[in-house]
Amino acid sequence: METGQDRREPAAPLAGAGPERSCIVTRETRAPEDLIRFVLGPDRAVVPDLKRKLPGRGVWVGLSRALVAQAVKKQLFSRGLRDKAIASPDLPDLIETLLARDAAQGLALANKAGLVATGFAKVEAAIASGKIAALVHARDGAADGKRKLRQALRRRFGDRTPPEFEILTIDEMDSALGRGNVVHAALQQGAAAKVFLASARRLALYRGDDDKSGSERGADLTANEAFGQDCEASGAAGRDGAGGDRPPGEISRDA
Repeated sequence: METGQDRREPAAPLAGAGPERSCIVTRETRAPEDLIRFVLGPDRAVVPDLKRKLPGRGVWVGLSRALVAQAVKKQLFSRGLRDKAIASPDLPDLIETLLARDAAQGLALANKAGLVATGFAKVEAAIASGKIAALVHARDGAADGKRKLRQALRRRFGDRTPPEFEILTIDEMDSALGRGNVVHAALQQGAAAKVFLASARRLALYRGDDDKSGSERGADLTANEAFGQDCEASGAAGRDGAGGDRPPGEISRDA
């Protein structure tokens, strides 16, 4: 007999909605956004369902690379899915790649909405303005620049500093923002920034980093909804990092 936890599941709940789920490794109950859902593919391969929308029976694992690795090693997917399930040894790596891609897409969306400032001087000015939602550093960026901006953040905000993330490499940030050698970026407040914060938080937690997420998650917004809200807030064409109008879809560049 099926349990009530995952009966059929034609569509999994969005973040912040629906009942909590149980991790098949720890048996702890958590909110859906703090777990990863898996379903069985047609070839019996275990498929990660990061958007929690694929049909069929699903099982859940805590948002942790270590927990996913345990589920693979102990063959817990077959037990949870009540069928033969083939979990690839590189499943933890695949999930990290997909989460990093989501974070990069979230950063690109925020940039398209005119919410991203890059370059040390512009980021420092954004911090001084007090209107930032998050600070993003390249994982492989120089420590000195990160330290100086972190100090500026604390001087401006005290104990209530916005979240900081070091989740993408310089190359990944360059690709997301359409410019070269991006080491630091500041996000302004906006719906698209919330989408990035949600994806960045999930990637950081999956890797075992400290929780730098802040209180806003925004995972219940689709990319189109977030971009539409930001365009409405700043005018149909959006705003660039300097406050000027720019055509829809154009990506601003560093000076």
